[in-house]
Amino acid sequence: MLKNEVAPAVATQLLEDYREGSSFFWASPERTLLARGVHARLISDGESNNLVNLPERVAKLLAHTKKSGHELSVIVGAIPYDHTKPSELIVPLTAEWAGPLNLNSEIKMNSPLITDYEVQAVPEASEYAKGVNKVLMRLAQGDVQKVVLSRSIHITLPTVVDTHGLLRNLAQNNTHGYTFGMSLLKEGVDDSLNRGSSVNKDHHTLVGASPELLVKKAGTQIIANPLAGSAARSEDPIEDERRAVALLASSKDRHEHAVVVAAVAAALRPYCTTLVVPDEPSLVQTNTMWHLSTEIVGELADIRTSVLELAVALHPTPAVCGTPTDLAREVIKEIEPFERGFFTGLVGWCDSNGDGEWAVTIRCAEVAGRTLRLFAGAGIVSGSSGEAELAETSAKLQTLFLAMGLKQQEDEMGE
Repeated sequence: MLKNEVAPAVATQLLEDYREGSSFFWASPERTLLARGVHARLISDGESNNLVNLPERVAKLLAHTKKSGHELSVIVGAIPYDHTKPSELIVPLTAEWAGPLNLNSEIKMNSPLITDYEVQAVPEASEYAKGVNKVLMRLAQGDVQKVVLSRSIHITLPTVVDTHGLLRNLAQNNTHGYTFGMSLLKEGVDDSLNRGSSVNKDHHTLVGASPELLVKKAGTQIIANPLAGSAARSEDPIEDERRAVALLASSKDRHEHAVVVAAVAAALRPYCTTLVVPDEPSLVQTNTMWHLSTEIVGELADIRTSVLELAVALHPTPAVCGTPTDLAREVIKEIEPFERGFFTGLVGWCDSNGDGEWAVTIRCAEVAGRTLRLFAGAGIVSGSSGEAELAETSAKLQTLFLAMGLKQQEDEMGE
């Protein structure tokens, strides 16, 4: 599929051609994709675990569409955090590819500063801190080593959200990550309503700028890039450097990161003839955060292994759930007062060769009309504190606040 990519200069046009309700947009450091319309949709098979046989079902759907005469052999969309919920995966009518999206960094984002909006934290900041303390009590029992606890912010604007502008701003500030925008249909909505260029009023839009690659595959080469261990950026260059150095030296954050890397490597090894895992983490940065990062590179034993098979084997990593996975899931279900939906799930694409890219769905929002639902989480391990993890989630939420041009309300955000 990569041989069909067009000139990199077209990438900006793909972003401009994005239409809410009828497009899937994807920008990674290597390529840009705009898929439009719905040729076919992957239907849940009714299993209690919707990840069961997902790669096989996707392969069959792509084979069927090709046999029916549809030349496009790619599936795009998102997989939720909760394996009991169905994925939103489609074979589009059309797909256009380009090289990396390079927006002019000197052009300021087009969202004015918005101060007049309603905000509701779920849970409230004080309740989130109490939730962290509950997790710490569970950690002290010794049966679970890490739990990722999340919170959401519900925002209502005076006017309809400019989703296209939001996506553009996220892409401009996320040149080294994975920017995405896609429609999420409500359950029971006819697929035909999402064909063409009109906006379906019964859908939500998932937009985000994830810094974290779950896994990508090209031929027999695979790459995974888990992130865990974070620190907020500072506008003061000296303080910003101090925070980066402190993060890299932090025994708590390095332990949290090591747990994730070990889990990712263990999940990938059965598929690989070689797997290179660096001994030490490195630092990566976004506009708002520093992260500990480890890039894991492997060579597949079987080229027929699909990137989706690898993604399913990895999901959810301890970076978004915890460890052991099943126990961490239980703790999250007990404490988090909301459904995550596609937050901390996966978003990306896969072709009929099994090649593709899947990012972890973080730094994201669900948009519907005048409302947005933002999400952020923090990994709770021994040594964590309610105050510190609350501050970390507030810093992560800044990605969307800045892209929207929203003045962050400190009393609601817990800063």
